[in-house]
Amino acid sequence: MLEKSLVLIKPDAVEKDIIGEIISYYEKAGLKIVALKMERANEELAEKHYAEHKGKPFYEGLIKFITRSPLCALIVEGDNAIESVRKINGATNPNEAEDGTIRKAFATSKSENCVHASDSVESANRELAIWFPEVVESILVG
Repeated sequence: MLEKSLVLIKPDAVEKDIIGEIISYYEKAGLKIVALKMERANEELAEKHYAEHKGKPFYEGLIKFITRSPLCALIVEGDNAIESVRKINGATNPNEAEDGTIRKAFATSKSENCVHASDSVESANRELAIWFPEVVESILVG
């Protein structure tokens, strides 16, 4: 099934100048980048993105991290894109990530793990609307 997923190349990866290397993982897997923008998330945007984690002990750390410097937001499209992107990204904890994944190659910790991706069609629709409101009508899936 043709799907779209949000991918965030997080501030730690942008700071390391590895945006292109990360994007190449998706492209080599046959996924298409259909939108891309650099942005520095403000607190309001970060709070919308991480709304499901509000009240959890790590919430403030997530907000501080995602707003610390620019990130790169992408819309990635392809057959079963949501599952494919998550597999390419690897486990959240780089120590548990499989060889050949983005997080195994570049992440330094569970919190500084270079990338975020939608985990379901519902999450993709919600996250795409947050990060790409200017094209939301044409990008929703499912």
